[in-house]
Amino acid sequence: MSKLPSLTGKALIKVLKNAGFEEIRIKGSHHFLRHHDGRCTVVPVHSGETIGKGLLSQIIKDCEISREDLQRLL
Repeated sequence: MSKLPSLTGKALIKVLKNAGFEEIRIKGSHHFLRHHDGRCTVVPVHSGETIGKGLLSQIIKDCEISREDLQRLL
């Protein structure tokens, strides 16, 4: 099992957009992303803060992306 990288919300959104997700709406600091096949997730964007490993694991699970795929997309 590979170690999760430390990412900010903006960086994670950029990675997910490269994976085919698109931003459908923003409510406050929460960015809602959806893939054309129906997968969706919410990414919080707070300036200067990284996403915690538990939340990052849940976002990866929601997106059905493996940790190795995430590393490759970086």
